[in-house]
Amino acid sequence: MALPDNARIAQVFDTMAPHYDRQIGFAERRLLGNPRDWAAGHASGRVLEIAVGTGLNLPLYGPAVSAVTGIDLSEGMLALARQRITDRHLAHCEVRRGDVQALDLPDESVDTIVSTLTYCTIPDPARASAEALRVLVPGGRFVLAEHGPSTNRALSWFMRTVEPLTLKFEADHLVRNPVPYLEDTGFVIDSVDRTGLGGNCFRILAHKPG
Repeated sequence: MALPDNARIAQVFDTMAPHYDRQIGFAERRLLGNPRDWAAGHASGRVLEIAVGTGLNLPLYGPAVSAVTGIDLSEGMLALARQRITDRHLAHCEVRRGDVQALDLPDESVDTIVSTLTYCTIPDPARASAEALRVLVPGGRFVLAEHGPSTNRALSWFMRTVEPLTLKFEADHLVRNPVPYLEDTGFVIDSVDRTGLGGNCFRILAHKPG
């Protein structure tokens, strides 16, 4: 089976956009341990949010965050994010279309990168990790929350069994482990915690070496 590329991912999320907030909200509450508050709470300075989606994280950033740039492939999702920025008066936030595997940002221009439920969809997480390392300042933080293989053997088996369907219809790798991509790129892993149903959600803090 051919893996989803950028064009397919944009198509999937354009279609999903009108219902995304309701559907993902249920999954986050019931299965993933509410990763967004945790992720936003570890951000500071100039933030890049990769695959910002409908902007669910944007209202959660605290006063330690000076500016947020959100990147996404889906114009359908971005339209909702822009509306959220307007409705919530989030003047320090902006979103635009882009590819997290080839960021249009200068080297060492970002203090924190936030990724929530993103690495499951990116076609080449190694490239995305390398780009994240490039644009972060030395010592800059990567905050990543992502579902992955459960620590429960039966649940992990089930996830692997249904993954061909989630890839086909939702461009979603259910059991992709994000940690090796960060390690292999050169990030220093500060902590990895597991939350959610059967430990199926990673909470990762990493940083770029100084």
